[in-house]
Amino acid sequence: METAIILIFAMGYLAITLEHSIKIDKLIPALIMMAICWALIAFGLESFTQWFDSGKHDLLDSFGSLPLEDVIDGQGHVSQKGKMHIMEETLLHHLGKTAEILVFLLGAMTIVEIIDYFDGFSTIKNFIKTKKKTKILWIFSILAFILSAIIDNLTATIVLISILQKIVKDRSVRLWYAGLIIIAANAGGAWSPIGDVTTTMLWIGNKVTTGHLIGYLLLPSFLCMAVPSFIASFLPAFKGDLDMEDTQDKPKSKFSSTMLYLGLGAIVFVPIFKMTTHLPPYVGMMLSLGVVAVFAEIYSSSKFTMTEFGAEESDAHAHHSPVHYSLSKIELPSILFFLGILMAVAALESLGILFNFAGTLEDTMPMLGTEINREGVSDIVVLLLGVGSAVIDNVPLVAASLGMFNEPIDNELWHFIAYSAGTGGSMLIIGSAAGVVAMGMEKIDFFWYLRKIAWLALVGFLVGAVAFMFTRTLF
Repeated sequence: METAIILIFAMGYLAITLEHSIKIDKLIPALIMMAICWALIAFGLESFTQWFDSGKHDLLDSFGSLPLEDVIDGQGHVSQKGKMHIMEETLLHHLGKTAEILVFLLGAMTIVEIIDYFDGFSTIKNFIKTKKKTKILWIFSILAFILSAIIDNLTATIVLISILQKIVKDRSVRLWYAGLIIIAANAGGAWSPIGDVTTTMLWIGNKVTTGHLIGYLLLPSFLCMAVPSFIASFLPAFKGDLDMEDTQDKPKSKFSSTMLYLGLGAIVFVPIFKMTTHLPPYVGMMLSLGVVAVFAEIYSSSKFTMTEFGAEESDAHAHHSPVHYSLSKIELPSILFFLGILMAVAALESLGILFNFAGTLEDTMPMLGTEINREGVSDIVVLLLGVGSAVIDNVPLVAASLGMFNEPIDNELWHFIAYSAGTGGSMLIIGSAAGVVAMGMEKIDFFWYLRKIAWLALVGFLVGAVAFMFTRTLF
């Protein structure tokens, strides 16, 4: 039965990887393989000999001797938990952990959409006043690096490429900027607990803390962004001045700047709230969303909507409050994809498959002559994880690592995984959510990116990895 479950997972994973080739949204195979994997576990539960207790992070070798159903004593009490009971508890545990991530992401996405409702990102567009290509390159790279750490790398990429399309006429030039934005956005998302889904997973899963994540990864991530941007500034594509559109468009709302700073500040407040109260991050995100929503409702009276927005905009906004309108705009397919993939990986973890695979890796790597870090896990394994994230989605890779390794919170391994999985995806256009959305927005050709941008991303990734290996010795 385990072989069948692994086969179903592999087929689903392949379908996710080939999403653009087979023209099937990746959420569909993710949901299907999740349901089938858990169904096969339920059907074959009596035959399994081991079970991984995720709550205690302990492998139950005695699982095979347990009865299928609970054993009830003469007084009606459960005297021994059966396999079915343990499976239900495990499923509920994983659903709870997954729900924490999804609710957190829903809150963050809604705040970003509220900012966009008030055209808040136009404020960023009006900051760009130079026409020098190299200066604009650094402006966009630094903006992507900072914004992605706050509003996540996917949203930062969408915002900055949207701005880019409004100020740069020549598409061939925009492609180069878009490529560097992808690298910078992925680098920026790696050092922030709210900058990328994978770092959020590690943060919510109590594998990393905000202070140590920033301390370990800020310098490596910055170098991962800065080195490619520095090299690119000497390329012919970034020489001379840019033929730009007028960048001083008037925002559609007089509250644009206010809502931008309020929304970004509310998202940044979430890690502070967690450190202060020790409550799960989604609680702070819901508080931030509530505060932003209050101001959004105050600012969007019917009179304001009709006078501040154009006719087309007012029709769209008039029928909903800002919060309702923003909730209708969030990317629900991504939420469902995360649900499917995380719960599917949880199925493999529950059977102990990932745990055993990690043991095999740790036993094999010393035989291959690779260096083992002070906690026993090879750096090569983590670097390969980064390279793998350029080919396949980094979310399941990190989800698998959570079940594979047993290191304590803030161990260097978790921070290296956060860096590698977050930045390694830049090496291919399909290797990250930022790359995929940029590919769609600018119709970037896979092989053009491979020839022009991939080597820059690889250099940045390796420089950052070396910087991390040096930085971890300081902790």
